[in-house]
Amino acid sequence: MSLPAEFHEIAKRVNNWGRWGEADERGTLNLITDTVVREAVATVRAGRRIPLALPLRQDGVQSGLIPGRVNPLHTMVQINQEIFGPGTIATSDDAVTMGLQAATHWDALPHVSHSGKIYNGRPADTITAHAGARFSSIAAVEHLVSRGVLLDVARARGVDRLPGDHAVTPEDLAAAEEFGGVRARAGDIVLVRTGQVRLALAGDRDAYGHPSPGLSVRTPEWFHARDVAAVANDTLTFEIFPPEIADLWLPVHALHLVEMGLLQGQNWNLEALSTACAEEGRYAFLLTSTPEPFAGATGSPVAPVAVL
Repeated sequence: MSLPAEFHEIAKRVNNWGRWGEADERGTLNLITDTVVREAVATVRAGRRIPLALPLRQDGVQSGLIPGRVNPLHTMVQINQEIFGPGTIATSDDAVTMGLQAATHWDALPHVSHSGKIYNGRPADTITAHAGARFSSIAAVEHLVSRGVLLDVARARGVDRLPGDHAVTPEDLAAAEEFGGVRARAGDIVLVRTGQVRLALAGDRDAYGHPSPGLSVRTPEWFHARDVAAVANDTLTFEIFPPEIADLWLPVHALHLVEMGLLQGQNWNLEALSTACAEEGRYAFLLTSTPEPFAGATGSPVAPVAVL
């Protein structure tokens, strides 16, 4: 089944291929300039630090909905082992097997493809079983520090959690800006709170997965107009699931990652940040969220921290 004309029309309007040169692998992260970072640092007033990652655990948020994306399996490979001989200092070591997108993570630009292409018009077959992603892998994100902006759509609507069939629209994003007295601008990392992660925190990972609120196919144009650098939210699938357009699966992923080169993240715990922003009366902050640099990977875990 081919993608509908509506999708291709939006794709043309948000396309960034060639904007930063034919060799570019970073996409909208190019919008995070030294000036943007200096202004981000200036948002820090209280020094209050808010962690945004879910714990990496075997009974994590993955339920089998996404094939192969397994929760972390943690194994001890050394336990108090005196590796240099009896009476020497003993060490304990760990190993882990997990899906790189199992919990709080960033999707790299080649995480999805459409029409045989990934970001900047490169062929999708440059992703191989042996080497992974040849271009724009998560290792291309060498550092990710910028101004973070929380668009607390749930709190702006006066609810703890948006209903599962709620597609977050540009109007919702604008209302959350007004509610928080903030405006997303070039180089920002935008965090969109739906409250859906509350289900995961309560242990109901099936309900967390679906039905799930998430971003509407109408929102990529809003982010494109604001020139934001990256977007993350507190859901498993990022966009509304099941999709708002019948049989059009993951269109927001394709528009962000393939067309715009816009990094996106899922499974961020924004609950404590929501409370902190409300208490501080401000919704912009310094955000550090550099992913682990797995060579060739199409995503990576991250432990973001917001500093207010």
